[in-house]
Amino acid sequence: MLSDPPPTIGRVIDLPVARCALDLPLPHLDRLFDYEVREADDELAVPGSRVRVRFAGKLRDGFVVERLATSDAGVKLACLEKVISPEPVLHPEQVALLRTVADHYAGTFSDLMRLAVPPRHAATEKAARKPWPAPELEEPVSGPLAGYPHGQDFLDSLADGRSLRAHWQVAPTIAHSPWQGLVQAAVATLRSGRGVLLLVPDVKDLEALHEALSTALGAGAVAVLHADLGPAARYRNYLAISRGEARVVVGTRAAVFAPVKDLGLLALWDDGDDLYSESRAPYFHARDVAAIRATQARSALLLASRGRSCEVQQWIERGWLAPLALPGSQARREAPAVRVAGDSDKAMERDPLATSVRLPNLVFETIRKGLSQGPVLVQVPRSGYLVALSCQTCRTAVRCPDCHGPVHGRRRDGERQLSCAWCARLVTGWRCQICGDTRLRAPVVGSVRTTEELGRAFPGTTVVDSSGDHVRETVGDQPALVIATPGAEPVADGGYAAAVLLDAAMQLSRPDLRVAEEALRRWLNVLGLVRPGGDGGSVAVVGPSEERTIQALVRVDPAGFASRELADRLEARFPPAVKFITLEGIPAALDEMLAVAELPEVVDVLGPVPAGMVGDSEVSRLTLRAPLAQGKDLTRAVKAASGVRSARKAEGSVRVRVDPAALQ
Repeated sequence: MLSDPPPTIGRVIDLPVARCALDLPLPHLDRLFDYEVREADDELAVPGSRVRVRFAGKLRDGFVVERLATSDAGVKLACLEKVISPEPVLHPEQVALLRTVADHYAGTFSDLMRLAVPPRHAATEKAARKPWPAPELEEPVSGPLAGYPHGQDFLDSLADGRSLRAHWQVAPTIAHSPWQGLVQAAVATLRSGRGVLLLVPDVKDLEALHEALSTALGAGAVAVLHADLGPAARYRNYLAISRGEARVVVGTRAAVFAPVKDLGLLALWDDGDDLYSESRAPYFHARDVAAIRATQARSALLLASRGRSCEVQQWIERGWLAPLALPGSQARREAPAVRVAGDSDKAMERDPLATSVRLPNLVFETIRKGLSQGPVLVQVPRSGYLVALSCQTCRTAVRCPDCHGPVHGRRRDGERQLSCAWCARLVTGWRCQICGDTRLRAPVVGSVRTTEELGRAFPGTTVVDSSGDHVRETVGDQPALVIATPGAEPVADGGYAAAVLLDAAMQLSRPDLRVAEEALRRWLNVLGLVRPGGDGGSVAVVGPSEERTIQALVRVDPAGFASRELADRLEARFPPAVKFITLEGIPAALDEMLAVAELPEVVDVLGPVPAGMVGDSEVSRLTLRAPLAQGKDLTRAVKAASGVRSARKAEGSVRVRVDPAALQ
């Protein structure tokens, strides 16, 4: 008679503890948690794998961060409920970066984890792996970066495997393609055997850079990451990056966290674009995350732009970034010639109304001359028809009689109509409630009305409106009038023959700390679409000629402007010269936040001030200001206070923004 087999003895697990990052956005739970690994999950629960655990009675998803022999939790550990996928998609260098960025912005690891790793697409993950095309590096690559002072030295350093940090001040003309310069830097880095990550603000720029990279490196060699990709394509590209197959990555804001293997170059185009500022907690800015990542990864960092932000200027003045810029005289020669309406006594003699009308003679002269040579671009700050209306006599704003919202003018079925921007009611028979006048004026004119006016002034000319929901990517080289809002300007084949910048004063009048910096950035980007002055390219500006932002544009001097702007902010104690943190919430929540926060003594508490409504509740804003030397202490104190309120389940949330992109 056969005896029963001996009982099976379980295999000893060398590292029975899985330390996990869970999807828990509450500030007081912003830490890692230990779980026991069952024998069946031992080979599956690898660092970076997706798991499901039970936390406080509920199932939560997360990632294994590391495996350990023992836990210091001091309690019996619960077991992992399930290994969702053994594919490692969260890597150690990402964990370190996410932790640093979360602390820098007084946020949580969980908030960043959701942004850094795209949702799993099971079918894509299980599909048979196809080889990712390797970059083709046989052909030499030409581009403008090598022609800048120290530009070739920077490229040589990348090819030699070194990691320098620089800002490339791209001359504002179509002749200096930023995409070709970034391709030069990418190719040099690849020759050293390292990976490349390139960031752009939007999909339009991504497609342009991707095309330039694909031309140089071969079709399929470049992985793209952006939110508009479908779930399968986005996850497929992420897996290729995570597995070390894709060595060149181009993406938008959140791609700054992409796990590029052996990262050698992190480059970012146009850091001043507000699209780099994340709208979800913890409200990071991709430029600052790129700086943190380049430091941690010991990779090269290249920031490139036609304008120059105060943050970049500060890094240059500290010696943390090396400037790659043409001498001022050469930059002016390369750029299109810039003229301002009514900028001299002679100009005023020729056109006495140059400074008081929206379309002075200089505009028509510039357009007429430009159309004889090719397309002409006209930039208008706002889309729409008549964006704001007021009484002709007393200047009182026109308001809706029902909801008191702003009234806009529009063109419908060939007729002008007045409608409320809030409730969409048609407003008929309007009469001013203050003076009784029925005449209207339009202090803010949109792109549609501008298209209509210029179309009448230049009959027979093709007129293109690129704004709102109708953005054109490109136009040809034939004569045409292109009316566009900032950021929606199409690229013209061979560059525009001329450009006109309308309503410059309006762009400079917004109540925002960065308004002048942003206006100059937008205008220089327009210059970057125009032919060089030597080829007849010209730009006309309608605005106050003595205003220093416009003067910086005329001189093509973004560096000088940024230097003066930074000095002014230092004197006034505004960012980036100091650390700013804004807190938004109901007044009671802000009071509690201040009560529990152990703020450094040097912190200034500014406010509170009204910040609008959330539902039925009035929201206030507090601003905390500290010297940069105490910035980390202030951030830690605010983060700790958020954790205390979270643990107490205090009423009313408080939105925390560190180094806010907009200050109004």
